[in-house]
Amino acid sequence: MNKLTKIFLVFAIFSVSVFSQANGFDTVAAGANLVTEFDVNGLKVIYKRRPGSATVSGGLFIRGGARNLSDKNAGIESVMLATAIEAGKNIPRQTVRRELSGRGSSITSGVSNDYSVIGIATTKPDFPRVFEIFSDVALNPAFAEDDVKRNKDLQLAKLREIGSVPESALDAMQDRIIYAGHPYANDIAGTPATISAITSADLRAYHKRLMETSRLLFVIVGDLDTAELTKQLTATFGKMPKGTYKDAAYPAIDFSKGTFDVTQRALPTNYVKGVFAAPSIDNPDYYAMRVAMSILQTLVYQKVRGELQLSYAPDADMESFAANTANISVSTNDPNRAVTAMVEQIKFLQDRQLNPAVIDEIASFFLTRHYIGQETSTAQVAELAKYELIGGGWKNSFQFLNGVRSVKPDDIRNVASKYMKNIRYFYIGDPAAVKRDNFVTLSD
Repeated sequence: MNKLTKIFLVFAIFSVSVFSQANGFDTVAAGANLVTEFDVNGLKVIYKRRPGSATVSGGLFIRGGARNLSDKNAGIESVMLATAIEAGKNIPRQTVRRELSGRGSSITSGVSNDYSVIGIATTKPDFPRVFEIFSDVALNPAFAEDDVKRNKDLQLAKLREIGSVPESALDAMQDRIIYAGHPYANDIAGTPATISAITSADLRAYHKRLMETSRLLFVIVGDLDTAELTKQLTATFGKMPKGTYKDAAYPAIDFSKGTFDVTQRALPTNYVKGVFAAPSIDNPDYYAMRVAMSILQTLVYQKVRGELQLSYAPDADMESFAANTANISVSTNDPNRAVTAMVEQIKFLQDRQLNPAVIDEIASFFLTRHYIGQETSTAQVAELAKYELIGGGWKNSFQFLNGVRSVKPDDIRNVASKYMKNIRYFYIGDPAAVKRDNFVTLSD
């Protein structure tokens, strides 16, 4: 471990200790006691109070994600939400934009494989009016023809960009292949054909289908009066029908054997990603795998960039989906040596018993980054929602600190052996530059 890394790690150990104590992360109870959950006509509401906070952030989360789609309407949820937040039937687009801009507030939308969201961020004094706008665009979107066309054009432009950027093209290739036969195969971004076919009537029908309280979750963080918040929600979202939606578990992604897929493209360098299974956030292995991937990221960086100088930005990363994956990736002119070096780091984690002090240092550095990322109300909304929707319940979000700190050397070796195998490689570049034998899959 070099001197600079040690300096960062010493800072990290100090920072996470101070940060966790100052912000009440030392125990599950300290964080959970700030949270209230209640029901409004079938709509589950999670409210986290931040005493003295000048800002309020929230989100109306829609369950289902890719499960809500098919190969015929892929991308419709993304376009529907982006268009909905433009204007409501009672509040036109010009008023929405002027009032939000004047208050420094925002109403946003986003989609993922597991769920989607309409988000709100504002100040405490402006919350009543901004919530009024938020409610109108969420419940009564105008879906004006020019708004529909503009958002379809924006989505089509994004799809064209995916094909032109090598990293995005590599991700798209990966998703198409590993998600084959899985609900995630219903692309949340859509395709040029499905996006082009969407009409205003389609968006209205799709919106109506989703707007039932059994499909929704409302999460909000700020310093608000609970009784007044309940009253506001009851008068708006509480009037929706309940519906009968039930969540279902996603099947695991197929990593029964390693694979190697190549797309030929003339590029200045070659792009490689090796994908393998990972536990989801409701799995007991999650914490050890998170720490293991953080260690692997450091090892890969030091070896491939620092020692061998084969790439500017080699990486190891882990997703946060209900059906989860992790990966190693690199852009390089020598993919054979680079991938061989990265696989050697995986083998190191599988075969060696790490010093507990090393795990403590890496875990502290990882936790520092995690909790700094949780400083804003918006980030806390996202975290509570993620755990509620795919992590076994919002209370588990407060287990993160203790979960990571409890990781032991045997846990790292066990998850590395259990998950970092049967690697499925995806390659974009010069096929003549690779030898398949160098792309070790670490099969059982």
